[in-house]
Amino acid sequence: MEATQTTLKGGEWLIRESEPAATFIPEQFSEEQLMIRDMCNQYLDTEVFPILDRIDDMEPGLMKSLVQKAGGQGMLATSFPEEYGGLGKDFITSTIVNEYLGAGHSFSVAISAHTGIGTLPILYFGNEEQKQRYIPKLISGEWTGAYGLTEPNSGSDALGAKTTARLSDDGKYYILNGQKCWITNGGFADVYTVFAKVDGDKFTGFIVERGFEGFTQGPEEHKMGIKGSSTVQLYFQDCKVPVENVLGEIGKGHKIAFNILNIGRLKLCAAALGGAKRAITTSVEYAITREQFKTAIANFGAIKHKLAEMVIRTFACESALYRTAAWIDEKEKEALGEGKPFNDALLGAAEEYAIECALLKVHGSETLDFCVDEGVQIHGGNGFSAEYNISRAYRDSRINRIYEGTNEINRLLSVDMTLKRAMQGRLAMMGPAMKVGQELLAIPDFGEQDETPFAAERKLIEGFKKAILLTAGGAAQKLMMKLEREQELLMNIADMSIDTFVAESLLLRVQRLEQEGKATQLHRDIAGVYLYDAADRIAKAGKDAINAFAEGDEQRMMLMGIRRFTKAQSYNSKEARRRIADALIAKQKYFL
Repeated sequence: MEATQTTLKGGEWLIRESEPAATFIPEQFSEEQLMIRDMCNQYLDTEVFPILDRIDDMEPGLMKSLVQKAGGQGMLATSFPEEYGGLGKDFITSTIVNEYLGAGHSFSVAISAHTGIGTLPILYFGNEEQKQRYIPKLISGEWTGAYGLTEPNSGSDALGAKTTARLSDDGKYYILNGQKCWITNGGFADVYTVFAKVDGDKFTGFIVERGFEGFTQGPEEHKMGIKGSSTVQLYFQDCKVPVENVLGEIGKGHKIAFNILNIGRLKLCAAALGGAKRAITTSVEYAITREQFKTAIANFGAIKHKLAEMVIRTFACESALYRTAAWIDEKEKEALGEGKPFNDALLGAAEEYAIECALLKVHGSETLDFCVDEGVQIHGGNGFSAEYNISRAYRDSRINRIYEGTNEINRLLSVDMTLKRAMQGRLAMMGPAMKVGQELLAIPDFGEQDETPFAAERKLIEGFKKAILLTAGGAAQKLMMKLEREQELLMNIADMSIDTFVAESLLLRVQRLEQEGKATQLHRDIAGVYLYDAADRIAKAGKDAINAFAEGDEQRMMLMGIRRFTKAQSYNSKEARRRIADALIAKQKYFL
C-alpha cells in the first residue's frame, strides 16, 4: 500500500499507509490545551461530582445554573469565533473540552447538547443577523440551547417527520404544528432548532424561542439513566415563528440535520472516552481497597484482566479519536486558507471524515459500556447499590449507543458511505481490491522477514485492510444492489473496519512514541494485546460475512484469504495484561 505524509482523505486509511510522524497523538497537547483539560477536570470535581444526587433529583434551576457557571469560565465558548464572543480555539481543543467534561454524567449530556446541537446549527447555517442575536448569549451561558428533530414515529428516519409549517396569510410567520420527543435540555432551554416540513414536503429548520405563541412542552421524562438531564416533548399548536427565524434555506433542513450529526458523533466519542477514564479510576480505587480472602481483590488475576482490558480499549479509542480530530482540524484550516467561510470550512471537514466519525461513535460508546459494565462487576454487590457511583455510570452509559444515530445505523452508514465514495471516484478502492484478489491467486511470499521495529504489527494491519477489501469487494460484486438489504453482512464489514481503524491508530501512536524515545513497555503491551485480539475478531466477522454470500471454490478461496490476512504471531496476552494492570494499580488511577 502506498505511503504518504499528506493528510488522508476520509476513508483513505483503508487503502493508504500512514506514517507515525504524520499522525497526531494526545502526547502532543500544548501547554494551553493541558491547562484547559485540567480546568475541565477541576470543574467536575468541585462543581458537579459533589452534587450528583441533587442533579439526578432534578432540583429546579440547578442544571441551568451549572451550564451558566461553565459559560462564565469560558467552557462553552472554546471553538466559537471571537467575533461572536468565542475563544476561537481549534478543533482539537474543543475535542479535549468534550472529553474531559464528558465524565460528568447528566451534566455532560446537558453541556454537550447545548454547545453542540443546541448552538452549532445557528452558527453554521444562520444568517449574520441570527448569529449576532443568538450566538453571544448561547456561548456565554446567558441562554441555553436545544434541538428538536426526533418525533414519536421518526427516529433514525429523520426525514419522515410529520411536523408541518405553513406561511401565514400575512406572510410574517410560519405556523408550526406537530410534536418532538426526547429533547435534551428541553425543559429549560431558551432557544430551539426545530425541523418541520413546509407545505408538507420541504424539510426545513427553524429557530424557535421559549415563549413563542403556540409553543409548549410536556413534563420531564422518567429515564433509566442520565436522570438529571432534562428530557421533554415539545408541542406546536399553530406556533407562530417569524419568517426571519427560518434557519438556512427552505427545503434544505436535511443539510443542517445530517452535517451537525457528523460533528456530534465525534464529540460523543470524546465524552464517552472521558467517562471511561473516570470509570477505570473508580474501579481500580475500589479494587485496591476491597479485600477478600485476606487480600485486595486487585491482586487477583481475574480482576487484573478486567482492569487491563478497560485500559487497553480506552487507550486505543483515544488514539483513534485524536487522530481523526487532527484530520478535521487540518482540513478546516486548509479550507480557511483557501478563503472559505468559517461554517463551510468546519462542516466540509466534518463531512470529509463522516465515515470516521460514525466509526468513532460506535467504538467510543461501546468502550464506555464495556468499562462501566466491568466496573460494576469489580464492585460486586456494591456495584448494584445506588450508593456507589459506578451504578450511576452504568445507567448513564446506556443511552450513548442510541442517540446521535443508533450504533446499528452508524455501522450501516460507515459501510454505505465507503462504498458510495468508491463508486463516485472519491475513494480509489478498485485498484487495491483487485490487487488483493490477485494476491490470493499468487504463491505466498516466504522471503526474508522484515526485522525492523513493529514490522510484524504493520504487516498485520495491512492484512486487516486486505481482509476488508476482500470481503467488501466480494460482497459488492456478488450482491450488487441487493447488498444494502443484507444488513447483517454490512455490520460484519463495519466491525472489521472499526477494529482495523482503531488498531492502526493505536499502533501509529505507539510507533511515534517509540521514534521519539517516549514509548514504554506498557505502550507496547497495550498495542500487542489489542492487535492480537483484533485479529480474531476481524477473522470471525470476515468468515461470517463470506459464508453469507459465497459458496463452493469461491468461498474456500476467500476464507483462505481471511485466514492468511488475520494470522497473528503467538503472543502472551496474559502477562501483558498483568503488566498493564500492575501499572494501573501502582498509580491508583487512569494515568496514560
